[in-house]
Amino acid sequence: MTDRDLARALLSSMVRVRRMEEKCAELYGEAKIRGFLHLYVGQEAVAAGSLSVLGPDDAVVATYREHGHALLRGIPMTSIMAEMFGKQEGCSRGRGGSMHLFDAATRFYGGNAIVAGGLPLAVGLALADSMLHRNRVTACYFGDGAVAEGAFHESLNMAALWQLPVLFLCENNFYAMGTSLERAQAQTDLTVKAASYTVESIAADGMDVIACHDVTQQGVDHIRNTGGPFFIEFRTYRFRAHSMFDPELYRDKAEVEQWRTRDPIPAFSEQCLRDGTLNAADVATIEQDADREVADAVAYAEAGTWESVDDLERDVLTPVSEAAS
Repeated sequence: MTDRDLARALLSSMVRVRRMEEKCAELYGEAKIRGFLHLYVGQEAVAAGSLSVLGPDDAVVATYREHGHALLRGIPMTSIMAEMFGKQEGCSRGRGGSMHLFDAATRFYGGNAIVAGGLPLAVGLALADSMLHRNRVTACYFGDGAVAEGAFHESLNMAALWQLPVLFLCENNFYAMGTSLERAQAQTDLTVKAASYTVESIAADGMDVIACHDVTQQGVDHIRNTGGPFFIEFRTYRFRAHSMFDPELYRDKAEVEQWRTRDPIPAFSEQCLRDGTLNAADVATIEQDADREVADAVAYAEAGTWESVDDLERDVLTPVSEAAS
């Protein structure tokens, strides 16, 4: 049986992310959110389970599918939604949008639109912590597509050589954009690739929030107590297309529906109801609170302000030669 407080927190986290992402899809259809939009629907157990283990001094580096990570790291939904709208009240002043959420106060370092782009950044953050003898962990989220990039191999090699406190968290949803894992990589067990760099590695069911929590706790404990990096492959699945622009012609609808039967939210909710950890009133309250939070976030974003044209060059560096002229 799961501890009641933990169960409530994990279910609430997954529901909050799901409700926010579903609303974002709706708002995108209304052209209130523009640009690229990569939704996390289906993968909520990974973020909810893993982020619940990290401490406030730890760092988080994510990908362009990062809304859920940002929310559960502590960035207010109001700030995230305002950023989606491009309003200056957003966490990146409306300049980053969906793919570039950032918040120094919560040590959330991206949002990164480049596949595998966050891995070297995570190694750099961990190197700084190591050199300054700070007992911190840098958690780096990335997808299975990043494992095919050179930055993945360089980052794991350096982290292993220097025994850096990096928690490498691979969200393997089996499709790097529109290419299935088995069509892109000869070795589909991604833990083997991490182990080849002598990095402690393990795979977990990414549709089981308790499994995600427990395996992340194992990784964090290893880093804090033994030292050196740790790699987790979360085997999960996204229920929606790669992005809102994706016609999704590369996978069979029956496959998606089969994975939907393992939806982590109803699965965990039903488990908690069966074993008595939570009751129907608990679940209803969690859902109502999430709906209210989403409504407040949308209202906040709608009421937000566009950045002044006079302020558009703020934080833009001017080349020395141009400034001199």
